[in-house]
Amino acid sequence: MTSRSIRSEANALPVVAIAGRPNVGKSTLFNRLIRRRRAITDATPGVTRDPVTGVWEHEGRRVLLVDTGGIQPEAGGLDALVSKKSMDVFARAECVILLLDIRGLTAGDEEVIACLRPYSAKLIVAVNKADTEDHEAAIGEFWALGFSRMFVVSSAHGRNCGELATAVFDLIDFSRPAAGELSGGDSSGGDIHDGDSTSGGITGGDRSGGDTSGDITIAILGRPNTGKSTLVNRFLGEELSIVSDIPGTTRDVLEGRIAFQGKTFRLLDTAGIRRKSHVNADVEYYSVNRAIAAIEDADVVLLLIDAVEGLAEQDKKIADQIVKKGRGVILVLNKWDLMPTGRKALKAASDRVRFQFPVLEFAPVIMVSAREGWNVEDLLKKAAVVSSRLERRIETGVLNRALADWMEENPLPQGRGRRYRIRFMTQVRVKPVRFVLFVNRKEGFPSSYLGYIKNRVRGLGFQEVPVDIELRTRTPGEKTG
Repeated sequence: MTSRSIRSEANALPVVAIAGRPNVGKSTLFNRLIRRRRAITDATPGVTRDPVTGVWEHEGRRVLLVDTGGIQPEAGGLDALVSKKSMDVFARAECVILLLDIRGLTAGDEEVIACLRPYSAKLIVAVNKADTEDHEAAIGEFWALGFSRMFVVSSAHGRNCGELATAVFDLIDFSRPAAGELSGGDSSGGDIHDGDSTSGGITGGDRSGGDTSGDITIAILGRPNTGKSTLVNRFLGEELSIVSDIPGTTRDVLEGRIAFQGKTFRLLDTAGIRRKSHVNADVEYYSVNRAIAAIEDADVVLLLIDAVEGLAEQDKKIADQIVKKGRGVILVLNKWDLMPTGRKALKAASDRVRFQFPVLEFAPVIMVSAREGWNVEDLLKKAAVVSSRLERRIETGVLNRALADWMEENPLPQGRGRRYRIRFMTQVRVKPVRFVLFVNRKEGFPSSYLGYIKNRVRGLGFQEVPVDIELRTRTPGEKTG
């Protein structure tokens, strides 16, 4: 399916990247500069793998700051993928902050410096961990590197970070368009991808990090290796996230933004959620917690399930968290290219999921292949529908006229020695959708009848979204006693 309506967002912010070997404090500096705890910080080297982005504001100007993984030129395996991803960011950045440790240069620093020499014109050196003025005496050996712009800072305590910010922002020419988005696409804001979504990606996404109030935020959750990062990369048309068979490759919550059919989608790629008994490191603990926190940040959650492996108990626990937060959810059976084809296979898989996921009986089920790009656009279309239904409001008068019809069609059953009455009903929230049903008594109120009302409410335009109905015994303004 071609998608000429899909465009990247225009006017991407200038990109500033933080570079350095593992464990020099890049993530701490990143969090300091954007003024919020976004990147995971830990003493373990190599915690950051994928580039983590955030908007950095200074004296009325804004840039997109990127925390990159450590550069290890001679590394192999996953470390090599991290290094390559970081180098791609540096090539596109308007400015690169090279972070070093005041305690002395290492062989790892020298390897990083050699890689960054071609970018000297846009390089600023920040010598970190100078927590007091006494530490600044060790700056001499760093001047010998030959870089003209150098600052002694403490990312942990904020020392001299203001001076560093001024130098970075003065280096960037804000009067001309940004050198390029992280997607590597056309920085003019034109079409990034104009081809079939099954072979390319949906789009190159803008990481401008601007106002997100009108965005539809989609969090992509699931167990490790269900294809979350592959799906995000497919949406964006480029590799935002490193894809690897190693469980736990993604650690931070990564963001990308795309425009599709007149709407802007903010994508959150999260770490794979495993059982607590399998989370055996502090870094993974923080990753999982942030993945769960992404549910609250989202409008719609794509819960990825490996179609080959099927459902696991952990999928159900994730589902419970989504329903508890009242977020929209789409059950995504990924890797469908490895499954039998045909309508019968699709229906059987859908029925099986619904049987195993009673708490999500309302949620749509969509089969996709993130690797091949099959059906991925349907996820965005459905997410837009679900998001709009989460914002729906219904007038109290309309709701109560419908309630009267439902009660006439199916009268409220009465308990032994107890008479239940429904006074009226009103909607009190959107996103999550929440109603209050005022009754004469809550204790023993028939749960089956509450379920009946919930199902009828969905028929008022709340299909495919979670609906919460709270029982109350006292109407607003009613006096007790």
